Amino acid sequence: MATVSCPRCHQLIESQAISCPYCRITLKAYGHPGIPLHRATGDGYLCDTCTYHADDSCNFPQRPYAKNCTLYQNIEETKLDLEQQHHSKSFAVTVKNWLKRNQALLLVLGLFLLCLLFVISTS
Repeated sequence: MATVSCPRCHQLIESQAISCPYCRITLKAYGHPGIPLHRATGDGYLCDTCTYHADDSCNFPQRPYAKNCTLYQNIEETKLDLEQQHHSKSFAVTVKNWLKRNQALLLVLGLFLLCLLFVISTS
């Protein structure tokens, strides 16, 4: 299993640990290993760098002074991910995605061409 560093005592612990076995700090929200609990470092607040705060869609009661949050999403990481997605898309991937999105249109066009060929061949 993967290991991570505890944010308080900096000991190596399992990535799915609910709390640190050394300093007992809570690492996962609501005791569930699938819900990470993000913590502010230093004197700053998480809301200052959060995507949800920037687009005003956050409904967290501690906003804009949250030090702990389960929904935190760093706005810089989000921008970086979007840039990487735009740069990594090749023409083949773009065409494949377009074909997936427009299957119904392609089916209708195919049926239209089939009917057109049938009409031309019978006349």
